[in-house]
Amino acid sequence: MSDTVHTMPGVTPHLTIGDGKAADAIAFYQAAFGATEQSRHLEQDGTRIMHAHLTIYGGALMLNDHFPEMCGGAPAAVPAAVTLHLETDDADAAWSRALTAGASIRFPLDNQFWGQRYGQLTDPFGHVWSIGGPVKG
Repeated sequence: MSDTVHTMPGVTPHLTIGDGKAADAIAFYQAAFGATEQSRHLEQDGTRIMHAHLTIYGGALMLNDHFPEMCGGAPAAVPAAVTLHLETDDADAAWSRALTAGASIRFPLDNQFWGQRYGQLTDPFGHVWSIGGPVKG
């Protein structure tokens, strides 16, 4: 982990994690998806994560703890209508790793009619992830 600033091309997902569990989310993404933590910046009192940058399968993911004081006191919204996709060479191995780490099945992994092995999981923080890869014979 470093404090180096990383330039990220294109669109980068940035997740807000509720209930002060951003550090738990980082640990989950490391166990489930092999994430590498690039940087972490805490708020001034050191209790919540203001910003973290992870790399997963070569792509960037940013996340932070929810700060209700920045949202008029509102709690973190339940994640909805977004799916984060991981394209892998071995969807079954990635799927198994994520389930072992604590993800739950949303849409079972299987060979799909469009010619991909694909399924969807929900992480313990409510975010939906899809995993895809080559069709398995």
